[in-house]
Amino acid sequence: MTRRRYIILLLLLVLVLAAWTFVPQPSQQTDEAFSTPSPLNTAAPRSYRLGFTPFPYEISMEAVNWVYDTLAEDSDVIMQHFDNGVPWPEALMGEPYSDNIMNDWEMRRSLTPPDHAIILSMTPIAFFRDSIALYRGDQDDMPLPAPWDSYTFEDPEVSTAYFNHIHRAIEYFQPDYLVMGIEVNMLLSKRPDLWDGYVEMQQLVYDKLKTLYPDLPMMVSVLGMAYFPQYAPEYDDLPAQLAGLEQLLPYSDYFAISLYPYLSSLVDGIPPHFFDDLFALAGDKPIAISETGYPAQILQMQTVDYTFPGTPERQNAYITGLLAQADAYDFQFIVNFVLRDYDALYEAIGGGDLAAVWRDTGLYNENGQPRLALESWRQTLARPYMP
Repeated sequence: MTRRRYIILLLLLVLVLAAWTFVPQPSQQTDEAFSTPSPLNTAAPRSYRLGFTPFPYEISMEAVNWVYDTLAEDSDVIMQHFDNGVPWPEALMGEPYSDNIMNDWEMRRSLTPPDHAIILSMTPIAFFRDSIALYRGDQDDMPLPAPWDSYTFEDPEVSTAYFNHIHRAIEYFQPDYLVMGIEVNMLLSKRPDLWDGYVEMQQLVYDKLKTLYPDLPMMVSVLGMAYFPQYAPEYDDLPAQLAGLEQLLPYSDYFAISLYPYLSSLVDGIPPHFFDDLFALAGDKPIAISETGYPAQILQMQTVDYTFPGTPERQNAYITGLLAQADAYDFQFIVNFVLRDYDALYEAIGGGDLAAVWRDTGLYNENGQPRLALESWRQTLARPYMP
């Protein structure tokens, strides 16, 4: 039961796909223009870690173990990513957490490679980025019990409970990095009326945690494409996004970015100025890629009648391009969210376009065979890490 609950927990991450909306637009440029890899630096030390989440490729403990065993060799950091609710009442009152939570935490901790750094990633915002997170108790993402179903980020119970929850998780996992909010600027787009309350809560929790853990890098992640309405028109209020970022950065040690440029009109490639424009928003903050990916197979979309032009060569061009940027900008870490394509999982959960969008972004294909981008990743990983 413990292992099954753990697997189900990881599978729930797929549900967040429904929070994304995009309409890809075909490019008039040639495939060759987007398949040329950037030159790799194979000698100098790197300032950044390379890692994955333990997202499984199918519903089995064998898949969970394969992912942990493989990322032990192909990364030096693991992101333990929690986007499945908060045990609000228990956290507020300092009461024991459910077996569902503690069994999951114990399995994650026991399977994490001992020589790997840990990114602890949590959020007080719901899957759909439109309210406080749902309740996590005997199950994940349960309806909020009363009176929590009436609370917003402005209520002191929410900030107190979330601080207590993160504090407990830090003590348990002993992370090297903390992401204390995931893609938080999506809340600004979806529920701007909740934004100021969220920012006040983040600032309060950050200040209290910094007093206890002054040397622990703490950050929130933002959706990178929200700053490019010319490519992602669903984020049509750039001044509001930039103002929101200005509120966030004083209380985030890194400029941490969730980056999926292909979920926009940039389906074929990235303009030369894109990264410079994005990273200029960091100001004096170090840069980290909290999650990313690029599809390595052609994806036939159905609901938007579009064929997504992913290939191993394009994936490798994206990964090598991002590694070149990591060297140029002295990144802190890069997390490629999916290690191995989850075709089997995709079939088990019933398929659909939204779940398919990330299906083929692994550096291993669905059969566990390494892709071209993995060799580039490994060459970079082999360089000595020197922060």
